[in-house]
Formats: sequence, C-alpha cells, structure tokens
Amino acid sequence: MAEDLTVERLAISVKGVVQGVGFRPFVYQLAHSNGLAGWVTNTSGEVRIEVEGPPKNITAFVGDLEPKAPPQSHITSVMSTRLEPRGYTGFEIRESLAEAGKYQMISPDLATCPECRSEIFDPTNRRFRYPFTNCTNCGPRFTIIEDIPYDRPLTTMKVFPMCPECGLEYENPLDRRFHAQPNACPVCGPQLRLVDSAGRQLESQDIIADIGEFLKEGKIVAIRGLGGFLLACDATNQLAVDELRRRKHRPAKPFAVMVENMAEVESRCAASTDEQGLLNSPAVPIVLLKINSCTDIAPSVAPGLKYLGVMLPYTPLHHLLMAEVNRPLVMTSGNLSEEPIARGNKEALSRLGTIADYFVLHNREIFSRYDDSVTMFEAGSRRMLRRARGFAPYPVRLTHSVPQILGVGAQEKNIFCLTRDDNAFVSQHIGDMENEETFEHFENTLDLYKKMFRIQPQVMACDMHPEYFATKWAEAEAARSGVPLVKVQHHHAHIASCLAENGVKEKVIGVAFDGTGYGVDGKIWGGEFLIADNLDFERAAQLEYLPLAGGESAIKKPYRIAIGYLYRLFGNEGLTMAARCLRDVEGSEFGLIKQLVDRGLNSPETSSAGRLFDAVSAILGVCREIRYEAQAAVELEMAAEGVETGSSYPFDIEVVGERKAVRLRRMFEKLVADLDTGVPVAEIAARFHNALIDIILKTCDIIRDETGLNSVALSGGCFMNRRLLRGAIARLSAEGFKVYSNSEVPTNDGGISLGQVAVAAATLVK
Repeated sequence: MAEDLTVERLAISVKGVVQGVGFRPFVYQLAHSNGLAGWVTNTSGEVRIEVEGPPKNITAFVGDLEPKAPPQSHITSVMSTRLEPRGYTGFEIRESLAEAGKYQMISPDLATCPECRSEIFDPTNRRFRYPFTNCTNCGPRFTIIEDIPYDRPLTTMKVFPMCPECGLEYENPLDRRFHAQPNACPVCGPQLRLVDSAGRQLESQDIIADIGEFLKEGKIVAIRGLGGFLLACDATNQLAVDELRRRKHRPAKPFAVMVENMAEVESRCAASTDEQGLLNSPAVPIVLLKINSCTDIAPSVAPGLKYLGVMLPYTPLHHLLMAEVNRPLVMTSGNLSEEPIARGNKEALSRLGTIADYFVLHNREIFSRYDDSVTMFEAGSRRMLRRARGFAPYPVRLTHSVPQILGVGAQEKNIFCLTRDDNAFVSQHIGDMENEETFEHFENTLDLYKKMFRIQPQVMACDMHPEYFATKWAEAEAARSGVPLVKVQHHHAHIASCLAENGVKEKVIGVAFDGTGYGVDGKIWGGEFLIADNLDFERAAQLEYLPLAGGESAIKKPYRIAIGYLYRLFGNEGLTMAARCLRDVEGSEFGLIKQLVDRGLNSPETSSAGRLFDAVSAILGVCREIRYEAQAAVELEMAAEGVETGSSYPFDIEVVGERKAVRLRRMFEKLVADLDTGVPVAEIAARFHNALIDIILKTCDIIRDETGLNSVALSGGCFMNRRLLRGAIARLSAEGFKVYSNSEVPTNDGGISLGQVAVAAATLVK
C-alpha cells in the first residue's frame, strides 16, 4: 500500500535578525494563509517553526519565508527536517524558550514606520500625539533589551503592563501590533515629563507644544530619546547655537541638524538619489550633505564647512516636535565635550544642568547608550563615519568561523568587537577613552554584548600603543583572566579591518593614511604602504619621517608642525619660509621649535599623513590652531572643494634601508612658492590633494612591479576625506588595481577593533 503523502510535517530553523522585527507574527500569518497547522517560537539561538499540512502548501510556505519576511529582518540561514505528522489542529505562537549557551541576533532600534506616523497625527486615533507609539515594524529594540530571547519581560518595558486594548492588539494575529513587545498607548505606556534645569517639574497641558515654544524662543532643551539625551536648539538662530556651543564647551566642531522631511532637506542641501536613500533608510542615520549657498541654517552650526550633518525624525516624539516648530533643529549628543551621551534622568540633570534650560524626561528606561550614526555616500558606497543607532549590534559577517575573540579598539573613537562563529559583533560608538564616564560606558556595553551573545573571549587583542587606556585595560584583564593577549600594530589593524569586511584573504598592498599610530620601531606612523594579509605585514614604503615639534601638543597647534617640517627639510631657509607663511605666529616660536628639533627634545619622528595635512593647512592659513580633532585637515579639504585641476606637486621616492620613503622637500618647495606668488589657496589645496593621490598611485605601482600584487586596501582616518578617497579609488582602478575600502565599519579608528580580531584569529591558526 502506497504511503499517504497528503499531509507532511516540516521542522524549520531560521537564524539571523529574526527577533524584534515581527518575524513570529509574519510566520503565523503565512502559515494561516497557506492553511497549515503547527507552531512558531523564539529560542535563545533561533526561531523554530513546525508546519503540518498538504505538501504543496508547505512548499509555498517555505518558498515565501525569505522573500516575504519583514523588511527589518535579516535571515542568514534556513534549515529544515521532515518529520512524521503529529495531527496539529491549529497554528500557535508558543512561549519563548531560553537555552543555555545559545545566542540570537538582535535588531537595532527601528525608525517610526509610516503607519505609526499616521496614527500620531490622526485626532481620531487613540495614539494621537503619543510619543511612544510603535509596532512590530518600528520602535525601540536594542536600547531596551536586557537579555534574550526578545520578550517583554526581558526588556525595560516589563514595568508597563498592557491595558486591555493594547493586550487585544498584542494577541490579534491580524493586527500590526501582534506580539509587538514594546506595545503601549497613553493609558498604559511611558509618559513624558517637563522640568527646568534645576529638575523642578513644570505643569503642562501639552509638553510637545511647550517644548516647541521654548525652542522658538531660542532656548536649549535636553530631550531624552532612544539611546540617551539629545540637546536641541533652533538651528536658524545664531544666538541660540552660539550659546549651546559656549555651554557645551564645543567651540567649533560641527553640529548635526534634524529637519522635518525630504522637502525641507532639499531646500537647504543638495542630496543625491543615493543620499536620499540613506536619509530614508530604516536606520535614519545622520548623512553629510553639501550645503546650499542660500540656506537659513546659522553659520555657526558647521563653521567653515561646506557639508552639513542632516537627519530626519526617527521617533514619534521627533515627528511631533518637528511638526510643532516648523524649522530645522540642532540635535546633538547630550554630553559635555568628549563625554559619553547621558542616559538616565538623574544623570542628565546632573551632567547637563548647566547646558539645557529645560529637560524632556520620560520613564522608559534605556538599557544601552546609543548615539546617532553618522554616514556619507562617496565613491559609490555608503561610508560609515560613526557606527551606532540603526546599525549596531548587527554583526559583520566573516568568511569563516573564528574563536571567541575580543578586540578592545583604539584610544579615540573607541568601538570594541566580539566574535563568535562567523559573526563579528562590532559595538556602537563608545567614544574617546580619556575619562571615567567613557570607560564605564565601555565596560558596561562590553558586559552587555558578552551576555547577549553568550561570549566568553578565549583571546583578546589590543593596540601596540603602551599608553592607550584600552591597551592597559586589556593587559590587566588578560593577566587577571589568563586569556592570551595579541598586540596588533595600529595600521596593520586598519588594513585588516578592510580585508575582514570585504572577505579578502590574500595579501594586498595596504595604504594606511591616518593621524597617529604606534610603530614597531617606536616612532609615530601614519603614512604607510604595507604588504599585508590578516596574519602579518611588511612595511614596504612610508612618508618620510619628519619631527613633531612639541609632541602631542603640536597636534593642537598645526603651525608648530609646519615650522618643524620646513626647518627639517630646508634648514634655516625653512624658518624663513615659515616666517613668510605664518606671519601671525610669535617670533619666539620659531627659535623654540628650532631648538626642540636640533636637540631632539619632545620632537618624535612621524610619518603621519594626518600631520602632513595639518602642516599644509597651517602654511596656507586655513587652520593654524585646532579646536576639535582633525579640524585643520577637514578645513583644508573644504578649501579645495569644487576646484578641479590637473595640477599637482612633485615628490621623490627613495630607497631607505629595506623600504622606500616618499620625500616631500620638492612638494613643500613648490607649494610655498605658489603661495608666495599669489596662487589662490583653494588651487594650492587642490594641488596638494592631487599630490597625495599621485603618491598613492606611484608607490602602489612600484610595489606591484616588485611583488606582483594587484589589490590595494585603503584604510585610516584620512580616507574620510572625500576628495582623497574618491581620487585614490578612481586613479588606482584606472591603472588596473582591485581596490578595497571600508564601508561597514568606519575607516577611522572606529574600525580598528574589527582588524584586531581578524589579526588575532589569523594568528591562532597559523
């Protein structure tokens, strides 16, 4: 007798980002539409499904599982096993199952969906003007999760029992809020409070309307959002912006701006189709856009720059507020300069009480701090400048499974990385590791990631720099725990980060251009050409060593770098050249720097491309003293913006010992001569950029001729420079090179930790 095939049962395992994105409700509805019985449940490691019914219906169900999945899900694997039928009579969502040692991908917080946005502006809807509206397609995720599996009792929403109406939505398979864990409404959910800078509660009939009036009056308001507090003021009010700068101790670093919609963006900035796509993507990051010449944005929002960091509203509160004020708002991290973003209400009142006039508080706790992500679109790709909200904790997928490794990152723009299987969990932006609050943020976030992804590092990796706080922490932690520690040279880590995210295993020519990195010879590297893979590297060429007169302090006064460079290259004639270029510098500075260089006192040798940018910026009078990191280089890039020229500056490549050095004497000689003869600064700045691109191309050509290598990896903070990145990729590609660059992780030091774990993993299997 033939086997009856009219009913089959299939067990399915789905892995990836499939919790917190409406995946179980989707499976429920898909099963019902195909007339299938069975169940679906979350576990600590996957979503498990069993479906039972006619074979053709099961085939249709499986066929739709990936292509029709919720837009914010990201499926990495679907595995199925046929089982004997059990006679299921219906389909249900079962209780979640916690499993020891298993882990699950976690969704970032999701920007407000169109349906929820429509509800908060609908006077007939029960969520009219409710700032915590969300559904399975949007709302808080990572910032409220305390553990997995992702269920309300394991989030900070557990203190808000759902009212009957929200409960009905949650239980209704046909409702958009079916199993939406943060589901809430004005009756049962979180609420806003309005207080003054002293923490005194203010009576308000409509907090959002009152905030709007305060902002229109030029006040500064601290607003508790998804991952912490943002400081807001009217971006068209010069006095308000200046006051925010004074109180925040941020004299020049650009602020980001929030605008209501794309029409408002386009009235102030030029936004390409790709840039518009970034602005409207589910992550809703800050995107750097070219500022229109006729804009109402106050000049002090982004002083001296031609690009503006712009974002759209991404929470219901933002949407309501932007509609209320009808003008662009500065939205910047709620912190003092270099501190982490404030998270809790008491913390914010303590740390921001001298900055904000008013505070908008709420009682939905934030479990993990979360800054806004910053991106740009350049050279055909989205470029990550700060990785945080909307992206973390999505992993970078590796080409193969690796041990559990912790890369602790760098000193500045710290981001750590943890690996498990073929996933590299790159954290959100932590910050500069130079104060107690940031270090506490690092440790707390690391503990959270280890807990969420069930990781106990078997190996740790850190930078070679002996004075980095992250390195010292790793040394102490490795000694305490007995875990092996791998120290990775800074620029090798930059190149390895590029190789890891691009899945490259073979050796490449690695071009690492950045500010500061500790070299294996004890000098300061930063203009490096490496022959590298993830296992090791050889330093094939470098920008020539020049003195950093004054050491670290010179970085804040680029004119000192310029004087030291010109003196080293031209002797006393260089001091005369410097005096002509730097007429506003006190004469005593020249003699002091000459003494420092002659005696080798506090004048470490550096090959840094970042310091080269600083020196040229100072010589041209673009920026002689900086008030935020990389200001001189950024403003030099702005000086060259829009200038198209084929002209460049000469240089020489010489063999020095076992490697080549790029000699810069002729470049500086011609550059200063151009300045003396009245060539416009913008033209000189453009020629300088062209010279750097020529240096990259020529040096890579020589290395290719000698080694046969035809692939180039570009990494390091200097490649945040649009002109340098775009030009290098174009010229190298035109010469037949295969070019790799960073996009998933920052090319700056925010990507270092991914490179550290890649090197450590390769070291383990050599």
